[in-house]
Amino acid sequence: MMTNTGMKKFIAMMTVVLAITLLSTGCDGEKVSEEPEITNNTENPRVQIEMQDGSKMVLELYPEFAPKTVENFVNLSKSGFYDGLTFHRIIEGFMIQGGDPDGNGTGGSEKNIEGEFAENGFPQNTLKHTKGVISMARSGDPNSARSQFFIMHGDESFLDGKYAAFGKLIEGEETLDKIANTPVELNPYSGEVSSPQEDIIIKQVTILDR
Repeated sequence: MMTNTGMKKFIAMMTVVLAITLLSTGCDGEKVSEEPEITNNTENPRVQIEMQDGSKMVLELYPEFAPKTVENFVNLSKSGFYDGLTFHRIIEGFMIQGGDPDGNGTGGSEKNIEGEFAENGFPQNTLKHTKGVISMARSGDPNSARSQFFIMHGDESFLDGKYAAFGKLIEGEETLDKIANTPVELNPYSGEVSSPQEDIIIKQVTILDR
C-alpha cells in the first residue's frame, strides 16, 4: 500500500491535463543531460519570501538560465503583487505552488511571458528541478506562464526542459519543509488532494539589496 506521501505524488503525476499545473504536456523535446554549474554570482538578484508567521525563504535567481522569467518575477515582486497571496497547491515531496491572486490555481497576473525551457526552443535553460529550485507554472500553452510559480520539495527530472526553472533556495529550507508538510484536502477545481486546510499566506516578497 502507498504511503500518504506516495499517494500524493501519484495523484500529482496523473493530473497532466489540468490548466495551470506543473506537469508535462507530453511533448517530445531536448533532454537535459548534465547538471549545470551554478556559481555564487554576487550580481544575481536575491528574493526573500516572508510568510505570515514570520518564517522566511531566500532564493537566488539565475538570469543566465531564464532572463525574461527572472525579470518578470522581480518586477512582480517589486510591485507588491505577491504580498498577501497564498501557497494554494501543496504536495509534500513534490512542490509548493503560489502566486495566484484567485487562490485556486486559475488566476495570474495580466502579462504572459515566453516559456524559457528546452521544449519551447530555449535550450540554454539547463537548470534541473531539484529540491529548492523555483520554476514557473503554466497551462498546456508553453507561453502561458504569468505569475504562478512553484518551489520544488523533491527532485523531479520529468519537469526538466518542460518548465522554466529560474532560481534556487539558498536559505530557509526549514520553511519550505514546514509549508510542504501542511495538511491538505481535495481541490474541487482539479480533483487533486493538494489544497491546504488552512491558508498559507505570503506576507511579503522582497528583492534584497546586495
